[in-house]
Amino acid sequence: MALRWTSVLLLIQLSGYFSPGTCGKVLVWPTEYSHWRNMKIILDELVQRGHEVTVLASSVSVLIDPSKTSAIKFEVFPTSLSKDDFEGFLMKLLDRAIYDLPKDTFGSHASKIEEIMWEFSEVLRQLCKDAVLNKKLMTKLQESKFDVLLADGVGQCADLLAEILKTPLVYSLRFSPGYTIEKHIGGLPLPPSYVPVAMSELSDRMTFMERVKNMIFVLYFDFWFQGCDMKKWDQFYLEVLGNMIVPDMEDFVQSSGESGVVVFSLGSMISNMTEERANVIASALAQIPQKVRQTCHPKTKAFITHGGANGVYEAIYHGVPMVGIPLFADQPDNIAHMKTKGAAVRVDFNTMSSTDLLNALKTVINDPMHLRVAAHDLTWFQYHSLDVIGFLLACVATVVFIITKCCLFFCRMFATAGKKNKRE
Repeated sequence: MALRWTSVLLLIQLSGYFSPGTCGKVLVWPTEYSHWRNMKIILDELVQRGHEVTVLASSVSVLIDPSKTSAIKFEVFPTSLSKDDFEGFLMKLLDRAIYDLPKDTFGSHASKIEEIMWEFSEVLRQLCKDAVLNKKLMTKLQESKFDVLLADGVGQCADLLAEILKTPLVYSLRFSPGYTIEKHIGGLPLPPSYVPVAMSELSDRMTFMERVKNMIFVLYFDFWFQGCDMKKWDQFYLEVLGNMIVPDMEDFVQSSGESGVVVFSLGSMISNMTEERANVIASALAQIPQKVRQTCHPKTKAFITHGGANGVYEAIYHGVPMVGIPLFADQPDNIAHMKTKGAAVRVDFNTMSSTDLLNALKTVINDPMHLRVAAHDLTWFQYHSLDVIGFLLACVATVVFIITKCCLFFCRMFATAGKKNKRE
């Protein structure tokens, strides 16, 4: 039942990329085993609804079988890995995860998780290289002009493909180790005081020592587990894409000075706005000191949005307040939720005047508002994990104190013994 509802929600989100009454072209970057089984249910439903689905599969895929009769299209790319080596590698990782991990202490347990995930990441990086550096393949995909790229968040590379193909990206994601993807990409607030880290085996009702353990997991995943491996991915992305900041765009943003910029977007579907509505919006934007652009930047002061899920997530991630102009579907709900959380002001697209839009912009720019996560069962110092941080600092200070005292004691003992020997 949960899988069915997940599929329904993802289908609704994907439908936002297609015009009403038309069928779209979907490119898929999948992941193996149960992840593929989950995604195939969604793909079959998309095909049933008339959409054209193309799965980008490597020549070493295990469960993805392009030879089977299916309405789904497959674009198979060659890879430097052999099928036996690839499947054998995955089975070896699975055996280690099942039989080795439960027997270990926290330190060795975490170390083995890291080792397994980094090995898996190396294989994914090789598959990614074989795909994106295949010029013939990339040219063919660019010429196909896909409407959306659907990917499993566990298998890296989808964001790079989306950037190369200039295609919107939708993730299907169950979880990532330490909730790192959810936190850093999805912008989800995950306070360790009451949100247990994925793979910690804790619940949301934690004792003090469990919260200490949870904080250690957070620090581990954020500062050690992800560090080195992400550097390799970042370096690879830079090699493929080069410097992503376009000089003239950066000059435009920097020229805004202290006033900053306002980001404006009504999504990918609005192309036939009436002249009267366009003039209302243009008149309001002409009266603010900020410059207007279409993508987020650190100097962004406000985001004028139709309330699409992707834009709302991006605004939350960057901490940018919103002026919502919802148009249809989930957009009014999204803006209503942001308004409740104090992150948005809403205006009506059909009835707003230039003054209404201008006042809304002034409100979100001049009166800072913040998203707040409800944590009713925690005091302020527990919510910010100050008790846990204090405990860890006290532990470190105690260890340092004991070591220092021991060193001084032995130094005095040896010094006394030396003086005694000299006297004798």
